[in-house]
Amino acid sequence: MTKRSFKRAFKDSLPIMAGYLALGIGYGVLLQSKGYSFWWAILMSVTMFAGSGQYAGVDFMASGASLLTTAFMTLIINCRHFFYGVSLLDKYRGTGIVKPYLIFGLTDETYSITATTTLEDDISPKKYYFFLTALNHSYWITGCVLGAVLGMIMPFSGEGIDFAMTALFIVIMTDQWLKSKQHLPAILGAGTTVVCLVIFGAEYFIVPALFLIALELMLLRKKLEKPASEVENDE
Repeated sequence: MTKRSFKRAFKDSLPIMAGYLALGIGYGVLLQSKGYSFWWAILMSVTMFAGSGQYAGVDFMASGASLLTTAFMTLIINCRHFFYGVSLLDKYRGTGIVKPYLIFGLTDETYSITATTTLEDDISPKKYYFFLTALNHSYWITGCVLGAVLGMIMPFSGEGIDFAMTALFIVIMTDQWLKSKQHLPAILGAGTTVVCLVIFGAEYFIVPALFLIALELMLLRKKLEKPASEVENDE
């Protein structure tokens, strides 16, 4: 069962490997361009494992931002994981000793696979989730370190690299849109975000947008949980 679980996790993680290696290399190059050695790439990728948070962290360190400001902005950037966690309570139940690592290693990409994958009876969910998380983590560490080393050997321009995470989120969103028959959550999320951006401005829109999206999803929960066949009939 362990071997089967690892093979399935590795197969499902291959698209993420391609993305994480590329994004990790970009992050390592960016870190090196700001004057930080590859040891920082190792330390941050092992202990943080937060793509967008790490990209933002480079700017925080380079600008000399205070610890309080850095902590607050990191919380804002990654607060979407609260919503991820709630939806994975059932899937991660019974994972025992590996649960803290699964929580630590939860990323947008790992969540995307975990939330939509149906496992065969001969695959252990606990082992599958652990292997998936560990593999994705290893891809990210490898990419970050490789990028930092390349940045030391060859000069790179860091211009535009910080857009890499935004590009990845767009790809994930597009993939989920194509796979899902229920598009209302995506429409609500996009619409609410735009409205909050207009009202609160670029610096303060994230928190109210997330709060309103969560409220909307709770109010529309019954409609959103309809089987796919009912959704098609409604359309």
